[in-house]
Amino acid sequence: MLEMLTINLAVDVAMMVVLCLIAARIGDVSFIDAVWGFGMVVLAAVSWLQLGDPGARATLILVMTGVWGLRLALHLFTRWRAHGEDPRYARMLAKAREQGRYGSAAFKVVFGPQALLLFITCLPAQIGILAAGEPAAIGPLAWGGFALWLTGVVFETVGDAQLNTFRADPASKGKVLDTGLWRYTRHPNYFGDACAWWGIWLVAAQAGLWVALVSLIGPLFLTFTLTRWSGKPLLEKGLARSRPGYSEYVARTSGFIPWPPRKG
Repeated sequence: MLEMLTINLAVDVAMMVVLCLIAARIGDVSFIDAVWGFGMVVLAAVSWLQLGDPGARATLILVMTGVWGLRLALHLFTRWRAHGEDPRYARMLAKAREQGRYGSAAFKVVFGPQALLLFITCLPAQIGILAAGEPAAIGPLAWGGFALWLTGVVFETVGDAQLNTFRADPASKGKVLDTGLWRYTRHPNYFGDACAWWGIWLVAAQAGLWVALVSLIGPLFLTFTLTRWSGKPLLEKGLARSRPGYSEYVARTSGFIPWPPRKG
């Protein structure tokens, strides 16, 4: 398995190098957000293709990763095409752009770290597929994981659709979305992402305790990223400054796990 994971890592790094060259040519790295989901699909597919007879559980993990990742990649790629360069990345690489070293800085700051983080987060799919093989029936734990994954995918799909509709309405400019799923959690898309990957981890965990332990870092890191690092904290910091009424929304609405809004 170690040799197979090494092949996956090589594919991961090669993909990021090629994408970095594209980013240097167009002067924008913002599409990296879309690569996050697509890259996990690639790693899952490479893992699956390395098996002679993948089996039902390995195929289920591939399908789950593929549906989640391709939906997210398309959503974020469409958003990038519509809105252009992300101000976060523009600020991050502004000095490098002025100094004419945009390409090298882009790999050092964006694509290189993303290659490593992508590989780590995707470990449940990679190891879950590589450890499945035959016979690998889909048991109760795997079906429970599938149910959790399905809940997550539905949650983030509906949440993203509601947000797109809200943003497309000129009357919503400067306002806070607090209806639909957004009434129960400030981040239904992040909650959905977490559910999807904890679900994939549960399917992988059916292969044995060692698979569960080795791949646990994937969903743990993803959840930490969404709730404590680059997801919720950064987004809410900007919204608190730019959206009147956002502080009141925060006070009454759950920050992650869906829950009825607080009164008063």
